[in-house]
Amino acid sequence: MNIKLYTPKFLKTDNGKHYMKQFLLSLIATTVSIALTFGTAAIIDHNKKQREKREIVMMVMYDMYNSLQSIEKADSVLRESMHLQLEIAEDTTKFNTLRYQLTHLIPRIDYTETTENIVSSNIETINTIGNVLFVENVSEFYQSRKMYKTEVCDSITQRYSIETPIHNLKKTLGFEYHFETMLSGYILLNMKNLFSQCKQMMDVTDKEIEVYKKERILMEKKMGDNTVSKESIGKEIMQLQMKIEEAKKKQKIE
Repeated sequence: MNIKLYTPKFLKTDNGKHYMKQFLLSLIATTVSIALTFGTAAIIDHNKKQREKREIVMMVMYDMYNSLQSIEKADSVLRESMHLQLEIAEDTTKFNTLRYQLTHLIPRIDYTETTENIVSSNIETINTIGNVLFVENVSEFYQSRKMYKTEVCDSITQRYSIETPIHNLKKTLGFEYHFETMLSGYILLNMKNLFSQCKQMMDVTDKEIEVYKKERILMEKKMGDNTVSKESIGKEIMQLQMKIEEAKKKQKIE
């Protein structure tokens, strides 16, 4: 059975071909326009997500960087305490002049959990980052930071308040730092490795962190300008309270 394709008569004419050409051109233009519209929107959305991802990553890396700085300081304090203890042990006549320095050598770390909470509890943030291994490393880093505070800093502080080692030579030399100092070194090394891995994973350089740090310091400084007004408010209220107290005394109101 032979099937013949029917071509409308108007398409056989020049006028029909012209209309068909115009129709095809219009169809192509519409298709290209739609593709460009959706393509541009997709590119804009992709770029926006990439910027958001980078901002979150830099915020996390900066927080990790600050935590390491604080923990490195605490670690050096512990080692300094042991060296001071050794100096007293080697020459006990230095006890009275050196023992009070130990009160300033109790390790402490300063940090806030704001960034940690944003990363650990917000599924949208995790999806934006889009790197499971990075998120796991960051989570382990924060767990190590918490461990450092409880097992190193809090441990020394609690023992110190109970044993009060500076009261006499025997207590000073008998107060042991070595366990917390070793633990400090192990935790710090692990946190440094995690930090290094995170930089590599997200292609973040030390220079970028330094630039971000300067930007944050500048921003915090601008925000800190409000401190002056807060201080003036506090001063005003205290002066008012003092006037009330003076008035009460004059009226002999107890």
